[in-house]
Amino acid sequence: MKKWSKIIFICIMLLLIYMPILILAVYSFTTSANIGSIHGWSLHNYVTLFTKDELRSMIVGTVLLATGSALIATILGTLGAIGAFYSKKWASASINAMNEVPVVNADVVTGFSICILLIVAFGMSKDSYVPLVIGHVVLSAPFVYLSVVPKLKQMDSSLYEAALDLGATPFQGLTKVVIPQILPGIISGFALAVTLSLDDYFIATYTKPATFDTISTYVVNATKGSQTEIKTALWALSTVIFALVVIIVVAMNVAGRKKEVERL
Repeated sequence: MKKWSKIIFICIMLLLIYMPILILAVYSFTTSANIGSIHGWSLHNYVTLFTKDELRSMIVGTVLLATGSALIATILGTLGAIGAFYSKKWASASINAMNEVPVVNADVVTGFSICILLIVAFGMSKDSYVPLVIGHVVLSAPFVYLSVVPKLKQMDSSLYEAALDLGATPFQGLTKVVIPQILPGIISGFALAVTLSLDDYFIATYTKPATFDTISTYVVNATKGSQTEIKTALWALSTVIFALVVIIVVAMNVAGRKKEVERL
């Protein structure tokens, strides 16, 4: 009975998690303007998504922002994690504690404070995209740090020192010894940073140019309007994003299992 109760509990949990997006995915292939009744099946929403210039420019801009800010955040978060790992205990503990603050801090507080600092105090223009990129880097870098630290703890800390004793330069020791050991954590951190950037609303709202929209800000504005074609096309966009996430997660798990098999 215990075994069946666990299975039922897991099924209910998975149903609650995946049912909303699955329903949305089904309706993205219909001609319905509202969720509730299906009148017919069509790919019109997907055609609109990939042919309407407004939607295409929004998606491309969001992807470029997410990948660019995630790349910067990954570099900073990885270097910060490595620096903390090889620092003294009190310094490492202090860095870990300071890294936890932006992780648990509300996005609306982070976005508003960045807006005040960069735009009001320093006079940066939103049109430069610099405040927006900095905001997403600040949002993502602490999570990259958290993704890399466990891999560093799993690594033998003496490997880097051994490489130096064998004649490697500090840069060679970092790139040829440390980085390969923690690469899975770096990749996970980068993927998480991209996801956080795509999902962000508050920081983008406070720091983005007036003529630029991310997926999150565009969706919020579109759902307030009366453009039915745009709303239903966003169902298709949500389905595409979900499908890509599933494919990436499956690919990462398969690659991880292959590496484990090769090690054995």
